[in-house]
Amino acid sequence: MEDKSNEMPQHKLPRSRRRVLTLLAWATAAVLVICGGTGGYLYWKLNSNIKTVDINAALGTDRPAASSTGATNILILGSDSRSGGNGKLAGGADDGTARSDTAMVIHVNEAHTHADVVSIPRDTLVTRPACGTKAGATGVMFNTAYEVGGATCAVKTVESMTGLRMDHYVEVDFQGFAKLVDALGGVTVTTTVDINDTDSGLHLKAGTHKLTGTQALEFVRTRHGVGDGSDLGRIELQQQFVKSLMAQVQNLGLLTDPVKLYELASTATSAITTDSDLGSVASLVSFAESMKSVKSSEITAVTMPNTTAPSDPNRVVALEPQATELWAALKDDAAVPKSVTALQSADPATSTSASAG
Repeated sequence: MEDKSNEMPQHKLPRSRRRVLTLLAWATAAVLVICGGTGGYLYWKLNSNIKTVDINAALGTDRPAASSTGATNILILGSDSRSGGNGKLAGGADDGTARSDTAMVIHVNEAHTHADVVSIPRDTLVTRPACGTKAGATGVMFNTAYEVGGATCAVKTVESMTGLRMDHYVEVDFQGFAKLVDALGGVTVTTTVDINDTDSGLHLKAGTHKLTGTQALEFVRTRHGVGDGSDLGRIELQQQFVKSLMAQVQNLGLLTDPVKLYELASTATSAITTDSDLGSVASLVSFAESMKSVKSSEITAVTMPNTTAPSDPNRVVALEPQATELWAALKDDAAVPKSVTALQSADPATSTSASAG
């Protein structure tokens, strides 16, 4: 009979360790799925998280032509909906309406090595085109387009203003934004002065701070705590924050941490609404892959040239000819004109820097 006295005894792994290994196995499967592996439950779950709007079907062919160079335009909207958990974060009751609290047109050049981010002030008075059964209107605030006709009307209004076709649409609400920042481990910002805004709830001493999701939301919504208290000052904070967020994502090294990758993927897909062409994990991964060469240092952030509206000192209108020059440059996949960059004034109160969670 074979002597097995010197062999190590066969014991089952402790339950806690088996759970860890099981979790890692599932997380590894998520990596394979997200990176183009076979289907399965995780792929289905992530896909089912994503909410979509069929912009193309709703708008039809009466739109600016798509770029022939391979450049891409994306409209990013932040919704101020108070529904669900948003009301608690936003400090307001749900009245059944929503507007676009933040609007950014992101133009990615043909080589996908540089991006221009153009913020459209929500208080801009515009000519809104007819949307569905709603008649068009002149001299109305830009952010009402979303209220009148949702994502489709917002896209149609931006295309009418800019002459640019929006190839993709991404929307995030307050709750989704906060959860996404938390999933990233927070974002670090540095302020050169104290910020105290009782409206947004943000109170920061001058210095460097790692913001939680809720604090980050307060940061990008702050308007009375810095600068002249206008929406234009808030836009500068938002642009700085976007750069920090992109830098942090690029520095996370998610492929070496499959558990964090799946957590982030689940949070991100639950947080956004996209156009139907972008509304799958495969499409999002493909799009992200095409953007990986755009470093935070290769992002030019500007605000649409604007001036005080003659009809209302609390509103703005597009400043011409600079606004038209800006949209024309993006249409030609050219650099932001100097006539536009000369108008930009960085707020000396704040600066942001990214820090991996």
